[in-house]
Amino acid sequence: MTTFQLLLFIIAGGIFYLFFRQLFSGKHPKRGIDFEANVPDEQIGGINSPEKTFAKPRVEPTRMAQLLQMANEAIDREDFDEASKALGSALIIEPHNIEALERMAFVSIQLEDYKEARECYEKLLELDSDDDMAHALLANTLHKLNLDSQAKIHHKKSIALDDEYAPHYFNYANTLYDLGENREALEQYSKAYELDNSLEEAQKMMMKLGSYK
Repeated sequence: MTTFQLLLFIIAGGIFYLFFRQLFSGKHPKRGIDFEANVPDEQIGGINSPEKTFAKPRVEPTRMAQLLQMANEAIDREDFDEASKALGSALIIEPHNIEALERMAFVSIQLEDYKEARECYEKLLELDSDDDMAHALLANTLHKLNLDSQAKIHHKKSIALDDEYAPHYFNYANTLYDLGENREALEQYSKAYELDNSLEEAQKMMMKLGSYK
């Protein structure tokens, strides 16, 4: 054996030794678990391979969310017709969506569509009969529709549910005043002002109706 052949033999032996040592050490990469990300966005490829990442999927807004956003933007622009269209579509998708019902009621009042507003408030009360604001706003709407006996019932219900909220008394007083029931109106204005003395309109009406004490 020549010196060159002996050198090749030693090199080959060294390579086989390193190969089998790595093979039986258990440190070689295993198929299927070559890389385990610790967090969803951990990079595999590093700076030079930014495409090799675990990317979070982009969550697209639902159609309902899109319609509500369109309605809100239209309301901000005071484009109530456009808002009504968006909310109408939203309520087809989810007829009992509270947010859509509340906005539709508001928009309907701006458009003086009191029948639509009434339907929205009645649906809200079907979902929560103890919603004092829905009772109060329904009462105002019924008054606009000249359904005053029903309006009084809902005014009284709103006060019964929250007798510390001054606007409930003020709204009821306005309805009574419009109906010419001045003595009763004065009582409600007085209660409203007693609870919240920042209600200057209530104070003005008290002074105006002072002779009915």
